[in-house]
Amino acid sequence: MMKNFNNFKLIAKAEIKDSITAKWFFLYSFVFGGAVIALYLTGITESQVMGFVGISRLLLTYFQLCIVVLPVFILITTVRSIVGDKESNVFEYLLSMPVSFRDFFWGKLTGRLAVILTPVLGAMAVALLWAKVTGLGIEWGIFIKYCLLLISMSWCFLGMGMLISSWVTRQETGLGVAFFVWLVLILFLDVILIGVFLQYQINPELTIGFALLNPLQDFRAASMALFDPEMTMLGPSSWFILNLFGKTGFFLFSLFYPLLTGFVMALGGYMLFSKRDIL
Repeated sequence: MMKNFNNFKLIAKAEIKDSITAKWFFLYSFVFGGAVIALYLTGITESQVMGFVGISRLLLTYFQLCIVVLPVFILITTVRSIVGDKESNVFEYLLSMPVSFRDFFWGKLTGRLAVILTPVLGAMAVALLWAKVTGLGIEWGIFIKYCLLLISMSWCFLGMGMLISSWVTRQETGLGVAFFVWLVLILFLDVILIGVFLQYQINPELTIGFALLNPLQDFRAASMALFDPEMTMLGPSSWFILNLFGKTGFFLFSLFYPLLTGFVMALGGYMLFSKRDIL
């Protein structure tokens, strides 16, 4: 057992080391860290929109960036993980070592999760530090809940990326599938759903229920609810959501549903990886 755990740690550390030296990691860190710094420098914390000011105003803008950029970054970088090692013949070397498929897969997933979360949560830490230095008010409940939502969404798309990477046979195919999945989820936030509702006059409750299957939609709605408990920005759909879940219930749903989705997809990716011909 101890030997297997050591192998797991070695794979995770190797994944972290390889990732932080890759060019995409520097770009990834620059996007999220630079975004927070840029928002402060533009004085966004001093502006007020719908009653939001200070760090709340910054986080309100930051989550809009995360909705679009974070999922595509995670998917595009993660789908190269398993299939990339296959194309570079890493698995031939792996088969000569006492490392199980389980340790290899979950070790890579754990290491990549740490790499993905570091810049995102690091940017949140920078925002918190700046707020403390400049004397801005900090709503700790909102801040902590927002961090939890970021972790949940990151895990969801990491699991999705590992599933795609275990399924495809070429990196180019994986990138195409990842971009397509991201595009569909983005479009189903509003554009397609509204069009389908108007075209076929589908029951609104069914449409909203279907929309909540989209983890991006859950993150978006839950993030809005942190700053606007009545969810007035969502319009009439807010009544259905709050009536179905309640405020606390909807936050818990938006937190645990993506976590469960990511775990199921990661488990599916592991099953494919362990049963298919890796050479």
